[in-house]
Amino acid sequence: MPVSEARRRPAPGRVARRWLYIFHRWTGIVLCLFFAIWFLSGLVMLYVSFPSFRAGERVATAAPIDWGQVHVGPGQALARLNETQFPTEMRLGMTAGEPVYRFVTQAGRRAVSAKTGGEIHGVDASRARQIAGMLVGAPALSVDLVDHDQWVVTRSYKAMAPFWRVRLADAAATDVYVSQKTGEVVQNTTAHERFWNWLGAVPHWIYFEALRVFQEPWRQTVLWTSGIGMLGAVAGFWIGWMRVRLARRYKSGSVSPYRGWMKWHHVIGLFGGVFLIGWVFSGWLSMSPWGGLGDKRRADVASLYTDARSGFPATDNATLARAAQGAREVRFAYLGGDPIISIWGRGPTALLDAKSGNAMVPDQAHIVAIAQRAMPGARLTEVDRLEQPDRYWYSTGDLRDDSRPLPILRLKFDDPARTWLHIDPATGALLGQLGSGGRSHRWLFNALHSLDLPWLLIWPPARHIFIWFLSCAGVVISLSGIVIGWRRLFPHKKTTARMVA
Repeated sequence: MPVSEARRRPAPGRVARRWLYIFHRWTGIVLCLFFAIWFLSGLVMLYVSFPSFRAGERVATAAPIDWGQVHVGPGQALARLNETQFPTEMRLGMTAGEPVYRFVTQAGRRAVSAKTGGEIHGVDASRARQIAGMLVGAPALSVDLVDHDQWVVTRSYKAMAPFWRVRLADAAATDVYVSQKTGEVVQNTTAHERFWNWLGAVPHWIYFEALRVFQEPWRQTVLWTSGIGMLGAVAGFWIGWMRVRLARRYKSGSVSPYRGWMKWHHVIGLFGGVFLIGWVFSGWLSMSPWGGLGDKRRADVASLYTDARSGFPATDNATLARAAQGAREVRFAYLGGDPIISIWGRGPTALLDAKSGNAMVPDQAHIVAIAQRAMPGARLTEVDRLEQPDRYWYSTGDLRDDSRPLPILRLKFDDPARTWLHIDPATGALLGQLGSGGRSHRWLFNALHSLDLPWLLIWPPARHIFIWFLSCAGVVISLSGIVIGWRRLFPHKKTTARMVA
């Protein structure tokens, strides 16, 4: 090869660096707006959660059970369904003045009137108006039948669709979603929640109904958008370190060769870049690429722990009414093969032996024995009683966070997943299982994305201040990238960034 030709060919390192610049430049031009939206919407999500109607709110808003109308016992109600397996959930509560048993079975959600014993196969618009109106305490303005909308769009709602969406004439402009099949309230939203979620969770999760209704296309959109953005951020951080001079500074005395918006982007990127990369990486990880790092949970643990039978024993309604007077919800389950009844909504949860109707408190030795039977082939290595939160059992205090009860029992096993079982000592309820994959996910997702680090959870306002500080740095990086990208696409002599040299 002639010497002149060899001199004209750029060195491989220079070529690689040029492509690194090009990749960062164009991913920034395309995705910096997304980054700015993700930072700003994440701040909104600290204070306004995505609408939900969870068990705590359901119990808190329910009327006390009218035992005078309960003419059908739990065993009789369950028998009407002809289910071969005990439901994963069975409870009694009031719906628009009528006591109703509600079940979650393999076939889906079902309901039986505790007054007549008949299965509820559907409710009309008039009944939906009544259910929603009594829940909120306001008259209905309109009722629409919907299969899904922005607030009931995920897979968990699909099995319960269609819904009556009832708009109420209260000050909050509440929408209540009533299952057309069973009359169960499954969701509620207010005007405040709907407005702020369009600035919070919806753009943050790319949760637009037209896309979110298709699970896998939505997942792939989030994965590719955040994945490419993460690589672009890594490239930018690498470039930033290559361009900084700490010892031999540039002629201006600065560590950065840039001016104006380019300098802001460079300097703030050096300080906030690690956080930005960690945040995008953890968000990408939450979409479970290649299966993610979640636990490969043993699906049989919960069923072995409860050891449920196909039916439920006959219960004296009068005895149950006396024991559960004032309750807003009563739940029926099995604990290690024994039928139990838990009473909710009138103070601390009370537990009854379903056979005798007597109050009961499971002792620790009994709970340990049940847990050991639920983990066959694994040896119990440690039993801890947690009175205070720790690194794996804690509440952040955010509106989106379900408070975790204390005290709890933590039982550790030596199975391949190194499983931990968390159990409520007051009721014996299995609160969850956590393996080594879940513990890794706690640090790779929760810690990086929600910044729920132990030293920040000691004083929750410190965590919010820290999130605000880093998010503002992320906004500056993103907005400066937008300006730089705009000037790259539409250059102007007076606004073109110049290097100091």
